[in-house]
Amino acid sequence: MSRAKIDLHIHSREGSDGRWTLREIFEEAHRRGLTLVSVTDHDSLGGQAQALELASGYGIGYVTGVELNVTFTHPDWTGGKPLSLDFLGYGVDISDDALNARLEELRAYRRQRAAMILERINEAFARENREPLTAADMAAIEAEADGSLGRPHIARYLVAKGIVATRQEAFDRYLVSCDVPKLPLGIEEASALVRGAGGRIVLAHPDDPNGTSLVQAAGSLEDRARMIEETMLPFIDGIECWHTRHTERAASFYRAFADRRGLIATGGSDCHQNPVIMGSVPVPDCVAGFFGV
Repeated sequence: MSRAKIDLHIHSREGSDGRWTLREIFEEAHRRGLTLVSVTDHDSLGGQAQALELASGYGIGYVTGVELNVTFTHPDWTGGKPLSLDFLGYGVDISDDALNARLEELRAYRRQRAAMILERINEAFARENREPLTAADMAAIEAEADGSLGRPHIARYLVAKGIVATRQEAFDRYLVSCDVPKLPLGIEEASALVRGAGGRIVLAHPDDPNGTSLVQAAGSLEDRARMIEETMLPFIDGIECWHTRHTERAASFYRAFADRRGLIATGGSDCHQNPVIMGSVPVPDCVAGFFGV
């Protein structure tokens, strides 16, 4: 029997901050021999119907998906300060009214937030005697963002304008200091939305040293597991064990933890096509079984 090739964490241009269209993603997934995938765009189910069609056409197994950013606070683990964490919703009914309504709220606020970030960037530009960004620049950024608008789209635009050389420089010089908080979504609400839509909710990349993860709040793997046990177990169905920025030790640790706690284990590349890393994370065959594939 041939080994499954699984990637349950991919972003698209239509839905959020991926560089490729869904068609390009599925063409490449087919070329790479992927057997089970999920497109998990930020705050968006907009591309899911097309993704289901493309997956069927290419003979690739598919799980509907969405990625939600949660504002998490706890008196002990975060000192009462907000901590940004990501959660993946799998197997959701893409026509669910409550989930779609909340996602639309989140996307609308993303546009407002982007405008406020640009205002703050212009304040920084004024200190540098640089020409301010205009309404035309905002329109160009929105046009580039087919799905949920976010800071990566602004970073790309600053690179295209020649203001910075790289997206990382855009974040380092402007987007961190000029950030505006996202519309808060709590873990309880995120869980209720995903489960209410018939899906399962999974803590994304808990050990990512560079992103939204438990690393920000807990210093060791053991502490992170304790944090999940004390604050999240009633609200989650699984953990993303295998991820591009997880070490082998972290992947094994979270897999064992998930098994002990009766949680599903998932994995994926978190591919935004910059670079193209779909299918690069060795996700074991058993993951397909969690989704009846």
